[in-house]
This record gives sequence, C-alpha cells and structure tokens, in this order.
Amino acid sequence: MPQVGIVMGSDSDMPVMKKAAEVLERFGISFTMRIISAHREPDVFFDYARQAESEGVKVIIAGAGMAAHLPGMCAAIFPMPVIGVPMHTSSLGGRDSLYSIVQMPSGIPVATVAIGGGTNAGILAAKILAVSDKALLEKLKEYSEEQKKSVMDKDARLQQSGYRDYE
Repeated sequence: MPQVGIVMGSDSDMPVMKKAAEVLERFGISFTMRIISAHREPDVFFDYARQAESEGVKVIIAGAGMAAHLPGMCAAIFPMPVIGVPMHTSSLGGRDSLYSIVQMPSGIPVATVAIGGGTNAGILAAKILAVSDKALLEKLKEYSEEQKKSVMDKDARLQQSGYRDYE
C-alpha cells in the first residue's frame, strides 16, 4: 500500500514532483503518482481525494501552479496531512501559486514548501511518517548527518584552496 500520494495538475509539474518521488524512493517510502486536474476533471479529482485514505495513503504531496487549487482541495477532502508544492509560473514567477496554497482558510491547513520545492516536500512527508516509524527516523537522522558532512567537506576545501581556487 502506498504511504504517500503525489498528485499534480499537469505533466509540466513533473520535473519538480519527480524530486519528491526520488526522496521517497531514497527512504524506501511507497508512493503513487498521478496527474489529475482539479479544474478539468473534478470528478476524477474528488474520487482520488476521497479514496486515498482507504488505499493506505497517509500524506499527500500536491503540486500546482497558477490558481493552485489542487493542494487546498485535497486538504478539504483528505483527513491527513497535505503538503503543497507551488509551481513556478511564467506570469508571476510562482507567487500566485504560493499565495494560493499558503493562504488557506482557517481549519483547512496545507503545509507549504518553497516554489518548486519538490525535494523538501519529499523530506517533509518522510518526517511526518517518521513520527510513527523508528526505522525511517533513523534514516532521516543519517540523511541529516550526510548533509552536515557535505557542507563541512565543502568548507574544508575552501579553507585549503582559498576562494580564488575553489571549484
């Protein structure tokens, strides 16, 4: 059974949402991925959001651009956490998407990551699931240590080579 549902309104969102999927794969978290337009096929969308819980989904990662109704509507129907991923748009640079997702009415929260933040959406979903999964929590701790080591290695290279020779 999938623990995370990844849903996006358009295949143009795939490069960002693929990053969330890659994070989930790294941590061994099962997921499904769908392209569903809340505006163009509302019946399909409503079925997806209503059935996700019974299919074992514990977190939905929903990406959307422009009006960005997909994450908010998921949160209105799906009883567990929804993470919204605002997409970059050509007209307003993604601010329209960000504001639409983050400005939900009281009682309908959507956790929101940065514009184009697919990686952080995957990590946040993993952290939510780790609340009740000690093995996953240990994987997340190891990941954090890897992140720390990466920065320390970069600093060590800088200290050795100086900023002019840093590559």
